[in-house]
Amino acid sequence: MLRVAVVGSGPSGVYAAQALVQQQAVPEVAVDVLDRLPCPYGLVRYGVAPDHEKIKSLQNTLRAVLEHPRISFLGNVPVGPAPLVPERLLGLYHAVVYCVGAAADRRLGVPGEDLTGSFSATEFVSWYSAHPDSAIDAFALGARSAVVIGVGNVAVDVARVLARGAEELRATDVPHAALGALAASRITDVHMVGRRGPSQAKFTTKELRELATLTGADVLVRPEELALDPAFADPSGLPGPGRRNVEVLRDWARRAPAGRPRRIHLRFFLRPAALLGEEAVRAVRFERTAPDGTGSVVGTGEFEDVPAELVLRSVGYRGVPLPGLPFAADSGTVPHERGRVLRGGAPSPGEYVAGWIKRGPTGVIGTNRPCSKETVASLLSDADALLARPVAGDPRAALRAMGLEPVEWPGWLRIEAAEAALGRTLGRARVKIPDWPGLLTAARDG
Repeated sequence: MLRVAVVGSGPSGVYAAQALVQQQAVPEVAVDVLDRLPCPYGLVRYGVAPDHEKIKSLQNTLRAVLEHPRISFLGNVPVGPAPLVPERLLGLYHAVVYCVGAAADRRLGVPGEDLTGSFSATEFVSWYSAHPDSAIDAFALGARSAVVIGVGNVAVDVARVLARGAEELRATDVPHAALGALAASRITDVHMVGRRGPSQAKFTTKELRELATLTGADVLVRPEELALDPAFADPSGLPGPGRRNVEVLRDWARRAPAGRPRRIHLRFFLRPAALLGEEAVRAVRFERTAPDGTGSVVGTGEFEDVPAELVLRSVGYRGVPLPGLPFAADSGTVPHERGRVLRGGAPSPGEYVAGWIKRGPTGVIGTNRPCSKETVASLLSDADALLARPVAGDPRAALRAMGLEPVEWPGWLRIEAAEAALGRTLGRARVKIPDWPGLLTAARDG
């Protein structure tokens, strides 16, 4: 039997496991899906906004895969640091597929970025998603004005959560402490700012339109900024997503605000030059940009200060090195050839990658499926050589002998049950457990 470990239980890892058990070329395959966290689903659990129930329902699809009789979930198993270094893990399986994502945020690289009140959007998402690694107890929600730097879907998510009434989030699984903090928020203005124009924004039209559905917030755009985009007057030549985004923004530019208590300001052609303040951020200084005719922008030397006591940067992700695996620092990925890990320019027998750590942080959730299938095709074509290599006995026994305590599928079900019970005690739906001790206790005892 071909024994494969998949490291990471997010979409790319689960899609890789699914492709392995559904293929016919090697009929006997057993897959262990390992995750550092005691909970499966990766960014579907810890990256999708709590009010995006339709996207979060993808967990049901991932669950069906992880309940396959030849797939086992082993949470609370960190790979990379000792004792479970990649070389040792490869001694337990014929092949290992690393699907470890891109965990680091890109920085702005401007003065004042480390002032109090300045965070990455990922830190904010981890907080309201109850990620057990979140080290932040509260954000500067006593602020009146917040700036979100970036115009991708994550930026839209955090702007929407800041502007949405907490009562609307009560029916979600947002942790109770975060719900209370959002309920006490004094923020009235959220500025979402991009350095280029609306036709080049990375948010999807669906995400953009959701901003207009908020019952307590107006969405404001500036016609003069939109008009700086060469495609704004006639978006017909743009690709579909860009054209639809511009059409939505053109419609909003013609609307009068309804006078709601909160406002989301969509700003374009502004790039951050500095965060201003002595100890805590008080404003963001932006330089006005202008199209340069090549799809990029240039600075104009004109500056504008936007007041803000809370700043969230959302300018992209970057892969981080996993101890024991090769890493290309320039791209933030593991060097590979069609998913085969390259060591010294040559394929490393039995080691593979899929997802963001393979291709970089691009695409949507569904992009991971063909990416994982390509990697699995490479693995299966190597199957004869992989099966010829002896591996150790029961991997679970070996993990426990290293001092690790895997959370298996029944343990995850106990966490789910404990979160449902927590919700009932709070008069809410299921509420996430936000800390490591709580999760591990629930996995053990329910």
